[in-house]
Amino acid sequence: MSQRNVVRAPILLAVAPTLAYNVYMVTAAPSSVRFEPRVLQRLTAFLAVHRDMSLSSATSRLVDEALRSHEHPLITFKDGPAGRRARLVGGPDVWEVIGAVRSVREDDPVLAADEVLMVVAETTGVPMPFLRAALAYWGDYPEEVDAFLARAQAEAVRAQASWARQQELLGR
Repeated sequence: MSQRNVVRAPILLAVAPTLAYNVYMVTAAPSSVRFEPRVLQRLTAFLAVHRDMSLSSATSRLVDEALRSHEHPLITFKDGPAGRRARLVGGPDVWEVIGAVRSVREDDPVLAADEVLMVVAETTGVPMPFLRAALAYWGDYPEEVDAFLARAQAEAVRAQASWARQQELLGR
């Protein structure tokens, strides 16, 4: 095989662990950001609580969430046992709304779209503008929302199976 002058685009891979965090750069370009002292102070406090995050990953996450909230004003983000997820301001998680919409649609496939939302609004107490906000967020980030919904459904199946085994043992 003859040698050729081959120009290869750099492939950015995960860098070996550095102290307590991993650095991942897939398509991100290096950049420099200067923070106002009060912002940097708050960011430093955030990092003290979230020790698993680097300055870069924390900044990226917070900026991404701020941009998503800007695009979807009724959406906020919350930490929980299942991880960080999108939720309606003062309301349920987005995945819960999407699950309710799917449930109503599966139960009555002939309902018109507005009728589906009316049923969800009546059964959940979530106002229509919030339901539409959850749908809009899901429309932009379906993989993220669907992943939470799938995990919740799998956990519900496991919990139901556990309960059924217990009832069988108890002779009920």
